[in-house]
Amino acid sequence: MSQLIKITFIDPEGTSTEVQAEPGKDNLLEIAEACGAKLGSACGGVCACSSCHVYVREGLDSLDEMEEAEEDRLDMGFDVRPSSRLGCQCVPRDADLRVEISEESLQTWYNEHPDRRDEQKKG
Repeated sequence: MSQLIKITFIDPEGTSTEVQAEPGKDNLLEIAEACGAKLGSACGGVCACSSCHVYVREGLDSLDEMEEAEEDRLDMGFDVRPSSRLGCQCVPRDADLRVEISEESLQTWYNEHPDRRDEQKKG
């Protein structure tokens, strides 16, 4: 068994969720869902939208290069930056990651979880 890596999710509300993950197994969206991080997934993680848009603050170079389908979907995203990736397309390999969830993704998560909207921090 390979050594676990640390993934830290930070959402726009300031909540930080840290989790250990097995390298090469699950993508960031699956990992976020398993640990309760608020990462949206309107299409269910099949690279058909941009709702799982994140900014990879640390460990970006350890991820596989972006494929054309992901680039096309990110073109639909808001506030796309050089560190932007889609969580459904990023499988952590061999380095710890620090991931900032985009405002767009957090809003999608609340839309998918209407029973939790009362937790939403108003800015």
